[in-house]
Amino acid sequence: MTVLSEDKQIEVQDGVEKDFSVAASEKIFGGALSCVNAAGYTLEGSDTAGLIFQGIAMEQKDNSSGSNGDLDVVLRRRGLVKCVMGTAITIANVGDNVFLVDDQTVDLTANVSNNIFCGIIAGYIDTTHAWIDIEPAIRQADVATHIADASAAHAASAISMADAGAFTDETEMEAGMQELYPKAPVAIADPGDAAAIPVTRSASVPITTTGAETRTLAIPGLAGITISISMDVDGGDCVITVAAAINQTGNNTITMDDAGDTIVLTAVQVASALVWRVASNDGCTLSTV
Repeated sequence: MTVLSEDKQIEVQDGVEKDFSVAASEKIFGGALSCVNAAGYTLEGSDTAGLIFQGIAMEQKDNSSGSNGDLDVVLRRRGLVKCVMGTAITIANVGDNVFLVDDQTVDLTANVSNNIFCGIIAGYIDTTHAWIDIEPAIRQADVATHIADASAAHAASAISMADAGAFTDETEMEAGMQELYPKAPVAIADPGDAAAIPVTRSASVPITTTGAETRTLAIPGLAGITISISMDVDGGDCVITVAAAINQTGNNTITMDDAGDTIVLTAVQVASALVWRVASNDGCTLSTV
């Protein structure tokens, strides 16, 4: 292609109505909420993965016996359309996004499966009818692949990420956050006498005893997480039995007998197995049982 060297007669459409090729074996009724499939052919709207809403059919087209593209259908792609609601709404739903149920029914995201975005509630009529502004769906035709929650935000699973520093092998945000969250330390409540201390993420666990008590600690669920365990309230000694040795000496038992006793354990890999290793120890007695 080359740049213009003289005036050009341009061709334009207002975009309010546009003809689309009808899919094979498809009958589209006038007034139907309509979509295109992955191949770009038009069919009646439904809560089916992969469809993208394109407008309202202005006429009936029966391509039941035809092949892809044998017929065209005109779709209206702007304006407010009166639609049936799949579940009851109130005036408080004005402004909410809606998604396809079938070729005449829409609903809120909590009541559909595939989130085929088709507009926004612009006006409340009654509990089962509303005016739907379809233009936002036309302008954001790809939004159906991104919307996956009640607030219609872009889902993290649909957002890719590029790792410039070799920090992760993940390629999309949801998986990256799942990798990151367990390593961000949180406060975890004392599980209580004879119970297990969680090992699936980094955490700080304050221990309170009301007599001689025990806790257990399984092997770590993920390399790189850190567990900080401290004696918060000393009502009696607490003996923590670990599923595997926590140091080169082979100790697998931690005893806390005074308030303030603290041990920090880090999950590492040894001989292809995940184990805890002592990062710091202030006052705890380590032994082998």
